[in-house]
Amino acid sequence: MELGLLYSAGKDSTLAALLLEEFYDVTLVTAHFGVSDDWQHARTTATQLEFDFRRLELDPDVAHEAVEKIRLDGFPRNGIQHVHQHALERLADSEFDAIADGSRRDDRVPTVSRAQAQSLEDRHGVEYIAPLSGFGRTAVDQLVDAHLEVTVGPSEEISRADYEAELRTLIADEDGPDAVRELFPDHEQTYVTGIR
Repeated sequence: MELGLLYSAGKDSTLAALLLEEFYDVTLVTAHFGVSDDWQHARTTATQLEFDFRRLELDPDVAHEAVEKIRLDGFPRNGIQHVHQHALERLADSEFDAIADGSRRDDRVPTVSRAQAQSLEDRHGVEYIAPLSGFGRTAVDQLVDAHLEVTVGPSEEISRADYEAELRTLIADEDGPDAVRELFPDHEQTYVTGIR
């Protein structure tokens, strides 16, 4: 079965790909708005890990809607969730038999409820799989430490191919870099550079 996995080249989506490759023909799919060329980081990692890779272009209007949600909330959660739902819809509407993401049990964002997963499956005739949904952060970190080479650092310094990077770029372009610091809490990001 052909499976498309939303891929950022971070530890969670990479671990999800490794868990799924035993059972599916996995293609790593990086969703982007064309705001930056950050998607290339995911392509580089996918090539190093020997996975097929594709880009999935998202509707730029959704990026602007997400930025507006972030501004109104003063926090990125709802904006990122909005983009993730759009990306899953676009991926589900493609040629894959199954779709997946790297969301964990304890993620605050993005999340996919049972009702949302069932709706995706029913409307698009695909299977939605969240291979890390039973894993907490500690379990994921232990697996990553044992099996992946990872660069870790502050979000604004780590090259990655996730929604947040493009949303940060839009906000910085429109409102300045101080707005990004005000709206996005400090946290660390990961970028996978290889398998141990």
